[in-house]
Amino acid sequence: VQLQASGGGLVQAGGSLRLSCTASGNTFRSYGMGWFRQGPGKEREFVAAISWSGGTISYAESVKGRFIISKDNAKNTVYLQMNSLKAEDTAVYYCAANPRGWGPRATSEYDYWGQGTLVTVSS
Repeated sequence: VQLQASGGGLVQAGGSLRLSCTASGNTFRSYGMGWFRQGPGKEREFVAAISWSGGTISYAESVKGRFIISKDNAKNTVYLQMNSLKAEDTAVYYCAANPRGWGPRATSEYDYWGQGTLVTVSS
């Protein structure tokens, strides 16, 4: 499985961006998907995750109420809508896939990773 993340860029604080992550192959429907980020000098951290059906969703406390994760199985794509962006959201954002179907918070639970897309929020 190959994951291709896109949608990053430069945005002012308070603005919005939508990240996309498209998967190759025909098994995306059964995957749980997650978004993670890694800021300058920081470890990779959990942002949001969604189960294979979309029935279970979780968010990091730092983004809850501002970010929305969604999954379109027909398009093999998972999205991260980011609103009310803050300078501290600046990071490289990675999507990841878990073939076992749920959306865990731990990086070790994911088998496949995208290449990352840079989000820069100016204050």
